[in-house]
Amino acid sequence: MTVKITIVGMGQIGTSVGLALAEKTDLVYRVGHDRELKIAQQAQKMGALDKVSINLPSAVSEADLVLLSLPTDQIRETMSVIAADLKEGAVVMDTAPVKEVVLSWAREFLTNGRYYVGLTPVINPIYLQNHDSGIEAAHADLFRGGMMAIVASPPTPSEAIKLASDLTRLLGSTPLFADPVEVDSLMAATHILPQLLAAALLNSTVDQPGWREARKLAGRAFAEVTGPIVQLGEPEALCSAAMLARDNVLRVTDSVIAALQAFRNDIKNQEDKALTQRLERARNGRERWWIERQAANWAAEDGASDVEAPKASEIFGRLIGLGRKPKPKNL
Repeated sequence: MTVKITIVGMGQIGTSVGLALAEKTDLVYRVGHDRELKIAQQAQKMGALDKVSINLPSAVSEADLVLLSLPTDQIRETMSVIAADLKEGAVVMDTAPVKEVVLSWAREFLTNGRYYVGLTPVINPIYLQNHDSGIEAAHADLFRGGMMAIVASPPTPSEAIKLASDLTRLLGSTPLFADPVEVDSLMAATHILPQLLAAALLNSTVDQPGWREARKLAGRAFAEVTGPIVQLGEPEALCSAAMLARDNVLRVTDSVIAALQAFRNDIKNQEDKALTQRLERARNGRERWWIERQAANWAAEDGASDVEAPKASEIFGRLIGLGRKPKPKNL
């Protein structure tokens, strides 16, 4: 018996999940849906899907697992649209950078034995400097060597959480069970803030006085710092994520403003030694993080042993079992 997985949103993440499961077609039937039909069709040609579904309710109606690989501003509406068509025992997962609010949407829409588990994927370190975006940036090993944060509310059945953990390992990632508050705090600093900083630099330079000549001199440093605004999503999605994670974003933004103010004060007061020390600390921190991120040896660092990837038949056996509970608990 094959398990039906529907992927909604065939960008980098959704298509990569499909590609990672390509060798499991004897156990998994992959259905894909995207607002842009040609994107879903391209994903199918790449081998990420077995079928493209134009109609969203039809795409999820028989799915055992629905993965919402969508920008944050599209998730609530999508949940509301598909909720009535999900079969009993279906598990809905998402890959948004904010989790508390998505959990609240799940409580609102997913009831009567439909479950939610949130995923926060981290990409393979070999792709950290890849400047492609969208479906062109999809790879079967995109998640290999990274972490996958898993969040769920207390009433969620252990089978659904275990499914998320096993699927994470099948994709080549290490599961990290986390509190949604913690995940939102971390993602504000490492995912949302870099994009806002890129936007801030661009808005303070492009089309400002002197830009006509400055654009000719802008080089690698400018390109790398401003890259996130292009690579990591549409403006509406970034705006939505920042607004929904407002308290965390304000906190980390204030921290950056304070750091910039410290640089400014050192320069204004000609404090060469102080400024040099701040810059050295920053460079050393970056180098240390880069080495650790490339090694991705988190299990050994935390004193945990490596866990063997589960067999696909075991994973999807657990998924099917969710639909067989006589009295499933509501979310």
